[in-house]
Amino acid sequence: MRSIRRTASSVLLAMVFLAGCSSVSLGTSDSSSSSSPAPGPSGTAAQGGGSARAIAVGAGPQKTYTVQKQPTAGTCHYRYLKGEPLEDPACTPGAISPAVTQSNLKSTICRKGGYTSGIRPSTSITGKEKKLNAASYGFTGRMGDAEYDHLISLQLGGDPNDYRNLWVEPADPGHKKGAGVNNAKDPVETKLHTAVCKGKVTLTAAQQAIVTDWTTALSRLGLG
Repeated sequence: MRSIRRTASSVLLAMVFLAGCSSVSLGTSDSSSSSSPAPGPSGTAAQGGGSARAIAVGAGPQKTYTVQKQPTAGTCHYRYLKGEPLEDPACTPGAISPAVTQSNLKSTICRKGGYTSGIRPSTSITGKEKKLNAASYGFTGRMGDAEYDHLISLQLGGDPNDYRNLWVEPADPGHKKGAGVNNAKDPVETKLHTAVCKGKVTLTAAQQAIVTDWTTALSRLGLG
């Protein structure tokens, strides 16, 4: 009986240890930030079918945004594909806004007159987050040449201020130092937005393609 108890205790301790290692460590935020590491509901929504992974659901647009905590400094690592920078999926897996769905595209991201300007956090918020996130990724380049990028863009229903959906994106290969932000990811997002609004692909498919690999998103969906 004692042997059984000892075995059960060992198994329980192992399970607790593994559970504690599964999350991304979050560092401190600016003094004006929210005390919560996540900006709202941290649930996930199944996106697509088959082996498609779930994408986190953020808090969505807010009347007032606060500076969000970022992953601990030095814990995030860029990946590169043919020189193009890719996010660390452990730190920046993406997060979608619950305010944008396939059924309300015409009144949100596809509406005439635009959508994103009314939900975008101010630079007083994102500027502080960008510096914190740069430390997370160990980015030491010119901040003016790097974009604080929504992995799933706002025009594709990405969450506006969820730390899981934002990362400091370095400049593209061959970028002239001091020339400002000019990333190849941006036109990919625009083409996906056009395809979604024209009904060529679903919102879910576009979001999945971006979080999988933005450099192959268009070809993955047969858009070029």
